[in-house]
Amino acid sequence: MEFFDFHHHKKHFRNGIYNLDIEQIPPDSLYSIGIHPHDIDIYDIERQLSWMRNMMFQNCFAIGECGLDSLVPIDQKIQEAVFLRQINISNEVKKPVIIHCVRKFYEVISFKKKAEQPMIIHGFNKKQQIAKDLLANNFYLSFGKAVLYNLSLQHILKNTPLDKFFLETDNEDFKIEELYLKVSEIKEISLEDLNEQILENLHTIRNG
Repeated sequence: MEFFDFHHHKKHFRNGIYNLDIEQIPPDSLYSIGIHPHDIDIYDIERQLSWMRNMMFQNCFAIGECGLDSLVPIDQKIQEAVFLRQINISNEVKKPVIIHCVRKFYEVISFKKKAEQPMIIHGFNKKQQIAKDLLANNFYLSFGKAVLYNLSLQHILKNTPLDKFFLETDNEDFKIEELYLKVSEIKEISLEDLNEQILENLHTIRNG
């Protein structure tokens, strides 16, 4: 059985969504394209946005990762402006948004009303209340390696509806199968049913 990796950095891995780094050439498999907060060029944002548009080929699944990050040295207002531009592109091309967020979850939630397409928080690893607030605002959560050992995150995932999450390796060195095995235990469903549910969730966000 093959398991879908919602967000990864392995260019030659085909069963998932490859996160395209800024100004790379896209692979011939599914990928997402966006301007990460730490990659924003404050002197040439228009060129970066133009690159995005020009690289949206047939296999482009989503916009991102993009979002807000309190730890990068880019002014918050600039981050918000670039994030909004990418949300608007998402609305225009009808593709979901994969979000990078560090300590700015409620600011990200405030942008939800601007979005016409599904929004997914990748690498979710925060507290139960943040998860509840994101889910209440119709975000999806994508979980990664921390689920294998973080008991608090396992509890959050157990309480996350089956139709509201994805699983990913991000840039961690482990096999996505390990994560699927753990989550099937946590959710008390078979691997087959979990895999089918993830693919169904994928179909849902792809079709808005």
